[in-house]
Amino acid sequence: MTVTVCLGSACHVKGSHYVLETLQRLVKENHLEDQVHMAGTFCTGNCQKGVCVTIDDTLFSFSPDTTEELFKKEILSKLK
Repeated sequence: MTVTVCLGSACHVKGSHYVLETLQRLVKENHLEDQVHMAGTFCTGNCQKGVCVTIDDTLFSFSPDTTEELFKKEILSKLK
C-alpha cells in the first residue's frame, strides 16, 4: 500500500506536516513498515479538500484531528 501526503502550501497550512508525522508513527506502532510505503508530494491540485492524502490512487481529505481515525478506517482495516 502506498500512502502519499501532499506537502504543498495549502495543505501545509492545514497541518500536512502533523498528518505525515502521525501516519509515520502509526505505521511504526502497528509494525506495518513492510506493508505501507510512505511518500510526500507537492500540490495535488485539490487544495480546497484540506490535507490531501492519496492511498493507492484514492484521494482522501485528512486533518490533524482525523488522522488517527482515518488511519484505522482506511489503512489498518485493509491490512489486518
